[in-house]
Amino acid sequence: MRRRPRSLVAVLALALVATGVSVHRTTPAQAVDSAYLVGRGISDITGPAAENGMMGYSKFGQNTTGIHQRLRARAFIAVEQATGQRVAYVNSDLGMIFQAQRDAVLVKLQAKYGALYSERNVLLSATHTHSGPGGQSHNLAYNLSIYGFQKQAFDATVDGIVEAIAKAHQNLAPGTISLGRSTLTNASVNRSRIAFDQNPAADKAAFPQAIDPAVTVLRFQQGGSDIGAISWFATHATSITNENTLISPDNKGYAAYRWEHDEKGVRYLDESQGFVAAFPNTNAGDMSPNLNLKPGSGPTEDPLLNEQILGERQQQAAEQAYNGPRATITGSLDARMRYVDMSAVQVDPQYTPDGEAHRTCTGVVGASTLAGSVEDGPAIPIIPEGVTNPFFEALKPFKVDVAPWLISCQSPKLAAVPTGLLQATPDIVPIQLVKLGQFYLVAMPGEVTIVAGLRLRRTVAAELGVPIENVLVSGYSNAYSSYVTTPEEYQLQQYEGGSTLFGKYTLPAYQQEFAGLARALKAGTPVAAGTHPPKPISAELNLQAGVVFDAPPPFKSFGQVLTDAAPQYQRGATVSVAFVTGHPKNNLHRNGTFLEVQRQVGGQWQRVADDGDWDTTYRWERGGLADSKATITWKATEPGTYRIVHHGDSKALNGTITPFTGTSRTFTVS
Repeated sequence: MRRRPRSLVAVLALALVATGVSVHRTTPAQAVDSAYLVGRGISDITGPAAENGMMGYSKFGQNTTGIHQRLRARAFIAVEQATGQRVAYVNSDLGMIFQAQRDAVLVKLQAKYGALYSERNVLLSATHTHSGPGGQSHNLAYNLSIYGFQKQAFDATVDGIVEAIAKAHQNLAPGTISLGRSTLTNASVNRSRIAFDQNPAADKAAFPQAIDPAVTVLRFQQGGSDIGAISWFATHATSITNENTLISPDNKGYAAYRWEHDEKGVRYLDESQGFVAAFPNTNAGDMSPNLNLKPGSGPTEDPLLNEQILGERQQQAAEQAYNGPRATITGSLDARMRYVDMSAVQVDPQYTPDGEAHRTCTGVVGASTLAGSVEDGPAIPIIPEGVTNPFFEALKPFKVDVAPWLISCQSPKLAAVPTGLLQATPDIVPIQLVKLGQFYLVAMPGEVTIVAGLRLRRTVAAELGVPIENVLVSGYSNAYSSYVTTPEEYQLQQYEGGSTLFGKYTLPAYQQEFAGLARALKAGTPVAAGTHPPKPISAELNLQAGVVFDAPPPFKSFGQVLTDAAPQYQRGATVSVAFVTGHPKNNLHRNGTFLEVQRQVGGQWQRVADDGDWDTTYRWERGGLADSKATITWKATEPGTYRIVHHGDSKALNGTITPFTGTSRTFTVS
């Protein structure tokens, strides 16, 4: 066999550098007898596709009007065969995981499996897409712009997560896990550089480009066959701006779709098991995908194209780590979890920058929070970020009075609303540390900046006596309590600092509490679970009107074509068909579809695309009081004979829901 020319290796290396991907050299994974059972599962968590406020940007009036791609939960379970110890990890296409969702998932798991899956060993995380249905928290601050708690969206998420875990459980078989790494330098930018620069030189030296470029991948195999991967990388899922109203998993969801669907041939509606690729976030608090530091901008001025490009870059970097040198995961599986009242943590001097004892205080939203992140999605345009805020005085007639002691504790934050005292944000949150052999996950209930994440990892790694690269922050996990900045970053009160709820010493408090979990995990001793957060009085308040009834326009019927396809299209053209329809809330079609693109093959119609695919869109639009239309588009791909099918449901005045189907004319693509 001829050896590969050295020049070709050099060319490949240069190509990787040019795309922003570099691969670390580690010891290749060796074949070993399986110490674990591993399994994976996936399910649909897509909520109402119309008239449901979207979660992430907190923008009033940003309500769903259809689907670009469906949202999914991806689950992985590992079981240590010698002891039966197990860990269940789930990553979902959601803005955040809320305590309410976690509680409901655990109740359903207990009913199904008893004590097998619990608060201790189940880790739920979110990709942080800002283009999904909201109203899924029991804390009012996170439901406010959505007009309250949306049970239909909440149930879709909970049921889908439980289904994904159940599929992973059913799929358990002897297998191996291996750990690979690469770096990615052109899929994120620091949107709060001025705050980042306040950190000590030793911290900034860890991030020469002011970004966290690390890509960390777990590869799951059963009997030598690949079944899935988890790829952590820090960047916001905000390529799609707050002008969007179509449900989308954003760049991380596209990365998963590209690997599962395009490369591994997964067809979500046609098979129960296939390759599962999760793209969770880590310490992405100050990491933006908008490389030009303005919403929807960078590398192009087209947000949809940016979503695709940034997703593709993440998937390519993940696959490099997946196929490159890897270390086999060996050793025990374990976890520790407890609830911490972050409003009243006495922080030991060893964790504070000034070496003095400090304490945290109840959650307060700062004036800078109201400004929003101007790089990803500004909130109130006239309010600037920072400690100098000329518009803050103008807000006084509209804000809740904050006690002087709380203002002092939160200084230099310009306190706008004491959300913790109002139970609008949680004060009690879960913290969790998960051990997968030599690899550890620090499950954080919020958004952690890269330097805050670095300090958390250093603290946990030092307690465990392991290399810091084997400790990773799992952001947006188990609950949500906004941001975590370093004390130095907090001083500048940018958006992230204003959203650090528990004051300047929030991060040192987390360092102290996770150090305790690490000590218990290392010693093999249990920890007390602590006090579960109370359910707020306003937990399920909802001001969003539901569907009363549907009625077609005069002389029309449900499913009737309003605008038909043309008889013929060129490849690459967009086909558009409009139908008389009912409200999407009548039936979410979860694990199903509102549309099918069907191709004629051998005299039979075969589905080739649905509303989970990149090349399709499903748009809903209200006409009069009770009539509406669905517009379905598809970018024509392969030559052939096709038709568009719409699946909908109508609601009668008596509440009866009736399914219907509409079909376009037959057309050709050449």
